[in-house]
Amino acid sequence: MMKNSDLLLGYDYDKWHNYGQRLPVTVDISTKTNCHIILCGMSGSGKSYAVNILFARLCTSCCSEAKFYFSDFKQDDQFSYLRNCDRYYPYDRTIEALEIVYEILHKRQSGEDISRSPVTLIWDEYMANILAIQNTEKKKADEIMRKVSEILMLGRSLAVRLVLSCQRPDASAFPSGSRLNYGMILIVGAPIRSIYEMLIPKEYIEAIEDRAFDVGEGVALLQGSKLRFIKIPMVKEPEKMK
Repeated sequence: MMKNSDLLLGYDYDKWHNYGQRLPVTVDISTKTNCHIILCGMSGSGKSYAVNILFARLCTSCCSEAKFYFSDFKQDDQFSYLRNCDRYYPYDRTIEALEIVYEILHKRQSGEDISRSPVTLIWDEYMANILAIQNTEKKKADEIMRKVSEILMLGRSLAVRLVLSCQRPDASAFPSGSRLNYGMILIVGAPIRSIYEMLIPKEYIEAIEDRAFDVGEGVALLQGSKLRFIKIPMVKEPEKMK
């Protein structure tokens, strides 16, 4: 039986394809766990679709006091329904959301804010956003990455979570080994070995074997030790989800 803090990531890939069974793959997203999430996948992998479903499920799994901030660098049409929302930050405003969440983190750390209701920053196309800033303002990009790393290190005990989405998590946008600070690593779409090598230990890569993931299918590494293969089903009522 699922607990209130369990997040449904999808269904077991092998059970789905081999037996037509829907065996849920869940993960604990309570504040006691490292529930920072990184979601990767190349163009056409179903990554944006997965972000939408993940966002919806996080919303319904959290308490009513939880707050979400959404940074949408490319202003993807998949997220157009969010554009009139107060905590939606497109294109050149994405860093505003980071600054707000970073300030919440430090107020909680200092004791000024004693609340612990979950605060989540979802940042779509993080990698592209950082590279764009690096091209014009390297010092600013370094400062942004430092703040991201700090949230990753301190967020767990202060109920502040990051959900980052990108195509390839190159080291240039993830300094000081911060790619390893995610409790949930999701990689969707056709297998790209270089992406696996950036995020997943070698022994787990070997366990993937020759699975040929399609759009909306892929790998989930949970808390650095639980490797699962997932299938994200189509939502029957996408407008209701939105």
